[in-house]
Amino acid sequence: MPPVRIAKILSDAQPEQSIVVKGWVRTRRDSKNGFSFVELNDGSCMKNLQVLIDGSVPGYDKAISDVTTGASVSINGTVKASPGKGQRIEVHAESFEVLGTADPATFPLQKKGHSFEFLREIAHLRPRTNTFGAIARVRNCISRSIHNFFQSRGFLYINTPIITTSDCEGAGEMFQVTTLDLARLAALQTEIDWKQDFFGKPASLTVSGQLEGEIFATSVGDCYTFGPTFRAENSNTTRHLAEFWMVEPEMPFYELDDNMALAESFIKTMINDVIDQCPDDMEFFNQRIDKTVLETLENIRRHEFIRLPYTEAIELLQKSGQKFDYPVEWGMDLQSEHERFLTEEHFKQPVIL
Repeated sequence: MPPVRIAKILSDAQPEQSIVVKGWVRTRRDSKNGFSFVELNDGSCMKNLQVLIDGSVPGYDKAISDVTTGASVSINGTVKASPGKGQRIEVHAESFEVLGTADPATFPLQKKGHSFEFLREIAHLRPRTNTFGAIARVRNCISRSIHNFFQSRGFLYINTPIITTSDCEGAGEMFQVTTLDLARLAALQTEIDWKQDFFGKPASLTVSGQLEGEIFATSVGDCYTFGPTFRAENSNTTRHLAEFWMVEPEMPFYELDDNMALAESFIKTMINDVIDQCPDDMEFFNQRIDKTVLETLENIRRHEFIRLPYTEAIELLQKSGQKFDYPVEWGMDLQSEHERFLTEEHFKQPVIL
């Protein structure tokens, strides 16, 4: 019998159903009455599955000591209605096997919370934490929703190169890709002969798939790119990342109003899908990471996006009475402080400029 994912068990399983479940132990509590409660998680959802292992189960006395935090186990058992609060069901084990042990003295993840700095030091284990498990599930949900959104509208998905010889409208500093020994060339103080390189010319990691997207759009019609993007901008802000995944739709026959409508529909669809499909993960983020995240997302999906002409935006900013770090004048590119004032203070809803 193949194992059933815990998310499926918690949502669909009925009492007296026989199942096999496999996962990693979060905690174990031993009762004086000769049985143990095990909290099991397999990464399919935020919630744990409670497993009751009675002392009469074969091998209990010998193996239960190995059922520690971090150990992987296989449970054969029966679903039972749970008498405990906050859980509909639990599993009563009929047999169990420890697939992999975790030494309690050295296993770094414990029931307490851990800082992001600490988790960076154990990158191979941090996906087992609530935070990184939730991130993975939400990213999975968004990726699936991106493809569903465009595919349902007849868009073609275009794979664009990660290694490229072109910049994209000066989109940002680029990471260079080379097989040459640059340290040796620098020591020799000689100019680089790119003809000796792998591609015979300078090459970099892509900053955008826009060029290829535009080329395909003029041949196959509506299309989109979705893939990793790299920027070598040495700016340590929340608006800059060295690596991220970017969506770029290209529509050869869209007018401006069509483009704005698509963008609004896209953002609202992503928000709806994440809130509807990952409620526990989003509630976790709202409680532990940013207590305004759900309120912000609800505000975005409830309101129509404001269409604001550039000149009107400049006039609003100039008349606002706000003292901005960057003085407002017609012709300038709006800075983050201007965008935040318009969306968060003036309109209190999303704005398309």
